[in-house]
Amino acid sequence: MDPIVEVVALILGFLSWILVGVTLPNRYWRTSTVDGNVITTSTIYENLWMSCATDSTGVHNCREFPSLLALSGYIQASRALMITSIVLGTFGLMGALIGVQCSKAGGENYVLKGRIAGTAGIFFILQGLCTMVSVSWYAFNITQDFFDPFYPGIRYEIGEGLYIGWCSAVLAIAGGACLSCSCRMGNQEKYPLAYDARGTAYSAAAPARSVGASTYGRNAYV
Repeated sequence: MDPIVEVVALILGFLSWILVGVTLPNRYWRTSTVDGNVITTSTIYENLWMSCATDSTGVHNCREFPSLLALSGYIQASRALMITSIVLGTFGLMGALIGVQCSKAGGENYVLKGRIAGTAGIFFILQGLCTMVSVSWYAFNITQDFFDPFYPGIRYEIGEGLYIGWCSAVLAIAGGACLSCSCRMGNQEKYPLAYDARGTAYSAAAPARSVGASTYGRNAYV
């Protein structure tokens, strides 16, 4: 395992986990558009939990969505995916802190630490996928209603919360991929293939077998 790649992957995973925590409570997942409006008296912005309105004087009021079952299906799914993303990122961050070589946690068993780090990379990738699906699904519904000429309700535009979520997903997937690839390359370098005098390949991880064969000879196995 390359320690530098592990540290970079850990930093990327930590930043993605922080950005998920910023994205989830962000109020500006979508904002009402001013396209086609001559006079705008108020601006409406929403996220997964509440809807807020700001008038021309700067006074804003927010109200939470009254019922979970009354919400659209994509909002409920986005909630579940974002919460799952935070949980997966927490497990990935804990595993990365234990599995990296520069960490003293987990003892000196580097094989076990490598497996833990690889598992943490998978958690980071799953975190990024959950975040990506959540914010992309939410953005798809915004654009679908915006370009629908027969949509009777308020048209919205993509807010800053979704852009933060996309950045978080990219960082999580990149960090998880770097961590997983680093652990796999480290395992391949730890047990390279060697060749004997006859050109037969054998693993350097099992030297005892080669010593036994040269000591006892071929008749010892009959």
